Amino acid sequence: MRQPLEDGSVTIARASMSLSFPARFMLVAAMNPCPCGYFNDRTRECHCAPMIIERYISKISGPLLDRIDIHIDVPAVNYREMRRTVSPESSNDFRARVLRAREIQLDRFAKGAERIYANAQMGSREIRKYCELGTESEHLLERAMVMQGLTARAHDRILKVSRTIADLAGVDSIQPGHLAEAIQYRTLDRTFWA
Repeated sequence: MRQPLEDGSVTIARASMSLSFPARFMLVAAMNPCPCGYFNDRTRECHCAPMIIERYISKISGPLLDRIDIHIDVPAVNYREMRRTVSPESSNDFRARVLRAREIQLDRFAKGAERIYANAQMGSREIRKYCELGTESEHLLERAMVMQGLTARAHDRILKVSRTIADLAGVDSIQPGHLAEAIQYRTLDRTFWA
């Protein structure tokens, strides 16, 4: 599954021939945080030993995990949050914001020689071109890389996600807040190392 995620194609090789098929897809996956399901839960106690949790999470290979752009904890919603009367952003407003961000990306890549249409498809050359960081953001990313032991692939994923967050905000440049949010979306990278 690693190669199709990265290359956007599946290659089947046999003795007499090799065929490649397009396979660009979006992987959406879910898992419990530990065998009992209560690790980091605010209301219930997890009874799993750290070694058991680490073994459970390690069932997802590091190379596959590296190719997943966003991984986050989704805590249980408590009663007060469910009954809250403050209205969140409406689906229509959120849809409009996403469509604006998609237009920004289409315009960005239409001007260049790239044959891509979304931030997720950027390679290292496009990342250097479209994900420039200010000094404060550079220091923030460097700290995250060192403290969390992130890989070069995780570095690129963070930059692509922060570029998208900036696009959703309608901002031309990646700000430290956009970068910090993207770093926070690497939950499984920091489960045992933060």
